[in-house]
Amino acid sequence: MPASSIRRPLPGRLPWLLLATLLLLGGAAGCSRQTLPVDSSERVFENQNFRVVSIDLKRETLSLHWKDPESGEPFGNINALRQWGMSHGRRLLFAANAGIYDRQFAPLGLHVENGKTVVPLNLAHGNPASGNFSLLPNGVFAVYPDGHAAVYTSADFKKLGKPTRWASQSGPMLVIDGKLNDQFIDDSNSLKWRSGVCAKSPHQVVFAVSEAPVNFHTFARLFKDELGCRDALYLDGTISQFYVDGEGYAGAPTFMVKPYAGIFAVFAQPTP
Repeated sequence: MPASSIRRPLPGRLPWLLLATLLLLGGAAGCSRQTLPVDSSERVFENQNFRVVSIDLKRETLSLHWKDPESGEPFGNINALRQWGMSHGRRLLFAANAGIYDRQFAPLGLHVENGKTVVPLNLAHGNPASGNFSLLPNGVFAVYPDGHAAVYTSADFKKLGKPTRWASQSGPMLVIDGKLNDQFIDDSNSLKWRSGVCAKSPHQVVFAVSEAPVNFHTFARLFKDELGCRDALYLDGTISQFYVDGEGYAGAPTFMVKPYAGIFAVFAQPTP
C-alpha cells in the first residue's frame, strides 16, 4: 500500500479509541463472569479456607448420579462421571460427593435420580457414635420437579410427602431454621475435611467444602453466619471433594478419597 494512502489517527484520538476498546472488553468480561454456570470462590472464615460453589437452578440443571445407566456399574469417583459425560458429549462443570453411604458403597439413606427413588428414606437410626448419619437430626437435600431446591430434616421431609426429582439423605443437619445443630461443641477436637449444602433461596443452591480439617461447629457456622443459610445439611467428611471445570479439585487430598455412592453434578447444556 502506498505510504500516502495510510490513514493515521488524528492527534488526541488514539487514547479515546483505546479507552473505548478497553471499556468494551471489560464489559464483555463482566458479562461473562455474570453468566458463568457455577460461581466458585475461595472463602476464609475463622482463619479456615473453604471452597464455595453457588448454582443458579433457573439456568443450570443440578443432577445426582450413582451408577452408569447403561452398564449399571457405580461411577465411584468424579473423574469416572466426567469421562462418562465426555463420551456423551456433555462437559462436566461441577461435581461433589453426595450423602453418606454404607459398607457396600450404597446410599445409606434416600437417593432419588430423575424422579425415581433408588433407595427409600431411612428413619432407622443407630448409635450416634457409629456414624454421622445417626447424629440427629439428619436431613434431605432435594430438588423438586418445578426446579426449586430445599433442605429439610428427614422427619419434616416425610411429613411434606412431595415427590422429588433429585434427592440425597445425609446427616447431621448443620443448621435448622436459622439455628446451629445443638449437638455441636464449639471447641471440639474432631477435625475433618467436611462438605455440605444449602438452598439459600428456592433457586440458589450453595455447596461448601473445607480445604483443611475443621470441626462441625465451625463448619455449621460457615453456613449460618458467612453464607446466610437457614437450613443446611452435612454431606460427608474426610473424603469430600469438589470438582470445578477450569479449576480442578478442592477439598480432601486425593489419597484420602474413597469410592462415592452418589455424586451431584452440573453438566454444560448441550449445544443445539
